[in-house]
Amino acid sequence: MHIAIAPGIRLYIDIEGAGLVPDGPRMRTKPTLVLLHGGPGYDHSGFKPAFSRLADVAQIVYVDHRGHGRSDRRPPDEWTLDTFADDVVRLCDALGIVKPVVLGQSFGGFVAQRYLARHPAHPSRVVLSSTSPHLGLARKLAMFQRLGGPEARAAAQAFWSNPSPATWAPYLQHCMHLYNQRPATPDTHDARERIVFNTDILFASASGEQQTMDLLPGLARVCCPVLVMAGELDPVCPLADSQDIAAAIPAPWGRLATFARSGHGAWRDEPDAAFAVLREFVAGAG
Repeated sequence: MHIAIAPGIRLYIDIEGAGLVPDGPRMRTKPTLVLLHGGPGYDHSGFKPAFSRLADVAQIVYVDHRGHGRSDRRPPDEWTLDTFADDVVRLCDALGIVKPVVLGQSFGGFVAQRYLARHPAHPSRVVLSSTSPHLGLARKLAMFQRLGGPEARAAAQAFWSNPSPATWAPYLQHCMHLYNQRPATPDTHDARERIVFNTDILFASASGEQQTMDLLPGLARVCCPVLVMAGELDPVCPLADSQDIAAAIPAPWGRLATFARSGHGAWRDEPDAAFAVLREFVAGAG
């Protein structure tokens, strides 16, 4: 469904699970988990069906960022982390959500970090999954070299130095299969085909704001529990990036969970272990 978050601005959302459930002689409110997808340029479909695992402990709100997926197209001057971060608050206001649990995956983690900096009192808890606070090109290149050799390193350097259709094609060929450790299956192909992909946002963001962003200073404002999840074999958001994020979060709010056999999204590569951690963290938000 589409929800208006401001005059003329609609986001596509989907909601899984009841928010208010019978519990003996009363009705109990479950936490609301708002999922911010990766990209930029992708949509929420990558979270499905995996996150249905949490529907018994949380009401899940899937959302396509402004201009992404099935949300209304918007002009390029709105494709900023500040706008996407403020949209989390606008969306919650429109839906009547108070104190959400917000999970940002990859690019969605950039958004979630800006959300924490701009609206630190808004969430009850935040999950930063396989994300980075800065471009960190040297770290990326070292990991792509380790996992895919010289061709992967060269393709990664070309794309992240000059994001464009010309550098994206070799990156898809030599780098994307290194993101995760689980073997590709027909389901993997189907999941990629399901994405409503806005490449204009990808190239604009990757060549613009992502080149110079530094999200670490804003994390000093954190005043709620934050779970940082990282795969130790993630080439695009390497482990050291998550360690930097966790170190920047003031005590006692930050917690780092690492997964030795995971790449980009531990919930993809080690789902049982990752969702056990997520379940405990999300359920505690009530």
